[in-house]
Amino acid sequence: MDNHRELLIEHRVANDARSPLVAYLLALLLWGFGAHRMYLGRWVSGLVMLFLWGLGWLLTPVLIGWPLVGLVCLWALIDLFLIPGMIQDDKDEIRRRLGSSLG
Repeated sequence: MDNHRELLIEHRVANDARSPLVAYLLALLLWGFGAHRMYLGRWVSGLVMLFLWGLGWLLTPVLIGWPLVGLVCLWALIDLFLIPGMIQDDKDEIRRRLGSSLG
């Protein structure tokens, strides 16, 4: 019976987990907007990224916005390597939640 329970949990994880393809598409197409972070459930950091991106572009005419734009670009580039870990964290959270509710 325990094996059946584990199969049910893994089936739910496969169905409920965030898609790596969607996360990468959001990261590549919407780059500094933080949409990929919001999609992966990291709302606060996604909104911070969006705020810094917008503020940076607003301040570029007076040249003080470029460091912010550069910072967000670097952050987005690093996120391309962090997305698999974020998705794994999402799957682990689903497993934990289902394990406690089905246990």
